[in-house]
Amino acid sequence: MRTLLATMFLCAALVSSLRAADEGTAIFNGKDLTGWKVAFRDAKDASTDPKTVLTVKDGALVIAGKPTFNVYSEKSYKNFVLTFEWRFPEGSKPESNSGLLFHMQDGKDFKTKSIESQGQYKQHGRIYYMNGQKGEAKFDQEALTKVLKPMGEWSKTEVTANADGTFSVKVNGTPVSSGKCELKEGQIGFQSEGWEVHFRNIKIVEKK
Repeated sequence: MRTLLATMFLCAALVSSLRAADEGTAIFNGKDLTGWKVAFRDAKDASTDPKTVLTVKDGALVIAGKPTFNVYSEKSYKNFVLTFEWRFPEGSKPESNSGLLFHMQDGKDFKTKSIESQGQYKQHGRIYYMNGQKGEAKFDQEALTKVLKPMGEWSKTEVTANADGTFSVKVNGTPVSSGKCELKEGQIGFQSEGWEVHFRNIKIVEKK
């Protein structure tokens, strides 16, 4: 009986551990900007205190939208699955914009090479290659339109970046884009592009 109970507890612990691994490791702590830095587009904004344009409210990272900047991770990542939730405030326009940058080669340089998973509401997940980088990309606008939630509600995006340079994007569980690029590793960032936007539950699973 003791052996059976011990085995049951071990199995339960293993299942719990696997579930935790599947959910990923939080790379934003929901409290402050620990592990993240800011790169402004314009030199005139370089002296801006990030805390005045980036705030944390109810566990979410709130990007004011102005001035234009990237908030990026200090750490680089490769071969991963990244998930995050996002929303624009209720009443925002469909043109409301932001973006996820991954495989950033030098986060402190605003114009660094990277891959963008578009953050604009009506084209969320569309792929762009930033600052001279090139690659393949496909985007399914119809699939995205079907799963977009109303402004003010949280949506979930999942980006899978593989060791061979291929990647894919899902929005609310639906595949919307895929591609391939020479870039295979780099920092992760989010854009401030003129509209207030919120991010939370930013998690990553690093694959072996």
